[in-house]
Amino acid sequence: MSETTGSNLLASTTGTTKTSMPVEPAKRYISIELNRIESADLFVSTREITIGHAGETYRLRLTSQNKLILTK
Repeated sequence: MSETTGSNLLASTTGTTKTSMPVEPAKRYISIELNRIESADLFVSTREITIGHAGETYRLRLTSQNKLILTK
């Protein structure tokens, strides 16, 4: 069995390797009107987003009770 090195991925069933291609992060645009963003626009396909602020990373989560929780 081959080892995985660098950006190569192991195809374990055939014994061959495939080179992985870098994946660009998804980009989308959010409308801001009168300094307001709708949470539905933020949580389109996920229940958690990350926010960068002053060199720190925060998590904004949508709970099962439809409430927002911001954590560092």
